Amino acid sequence: MRRLPPLNALRVFDAAARHGSFNRASEELCVTPSAVSHQLKSLEEFLGVELFKREKRSISLTPAGERYLPSVQMALDEVEFATRKLITSPNSNVVNVSVAPAFLTRWLVPRIARFQERYPEVELRLESSIEYIDFENSDTDLAVYYGKGHWSGIETHLMRNIDLTPVVSPKLLEEKGGLKRERDLANFTLINVTGRNHEWSKVLQKLGVSISSIAHTISFSSTSLAVSAAAEGIGVALADRSLLKRELDSGRLVAPFDVSLDSHNAFYLVYKENRSLTPAMEAFRDWILEEMAEDKRVLAS
Repeated sequence: MRRLPPLNALRVFDAAARHGSFNRASEELCVTPSAVSHQLKSLEEFLGVELFKREKRSISLTPAGERYLPSVQMALDEVEFATRKLITSPNSNVVNVSVAPAFLTRWLVPRIARFQERYPEVELRLESSIEYIDFENSDTDLAVYYGKGHWSGIETHLMRNIDLTPVVSPKLLEEKGGLKRERDLANFTLINVTGRNHEWSKVLQKLGVSISSIAHTISFSSTSLAVSAAAEGIGVALADRSLLKRELDSGRLVAPFDVSLDSHNAFYLVYKENRSLTPAMEAFRDWILEEMAEDKRVLAS
């Protein structure tokens, strides 16, 4: 029979040690400070050692507490991870997907109904994020990353290389007298994505336009925001045609120049390397890759 202290007492010990305060530990655990003190006293009696030095306005770990804490935290982490794995078991029809914002709003959302029609038993839980996922310690099953495809410990499926082209609203073109020649870009505000100003420099070079002739620029934190700004008539943005199908088909945006820039980045479907996929995860993976392949075929025709 295992001789183990109560799990609740270990949780209290972990919280008090992390915060260095019984009061803050009680706030985290939603119990009273006296309940924290009682749990720790019972744990110390069980172990036969003192874990904390108690002073008037502060607490600190004893040498025994310092030795005990790493093992307790590791054990709690293991229990938490095992619990998360059990909750998201292979029999689950729930798929948690983290998606780059521009891809989510402009490509994936308009097609979700098609996935639901084919797989009505699968529940998708979508999150918009530009952050890379720690799959070891996350509930996220799959993700759509934007980048060059070099991520360690990650299984990647290339979906689409990103080629950028200038886009602008027809209303702004009318107000500014059109974009009849490449040098007319000097009359427009160029919309950058923060940290990617070099993209416009390369496009202007392809068009034979000097960057010094551009009087106004504005930056947004994401491609999705930059495209929305272009649609509102703020200026000219750079984006991939495949992400703007609705806007281009409806005429809300137009691509005035037959020019494109290879961004040397792409969208990838990713998940933890060597992970056994659930049937629901496989369904989403196969569906999204099939949809992207069809998009490529239509654009090429």
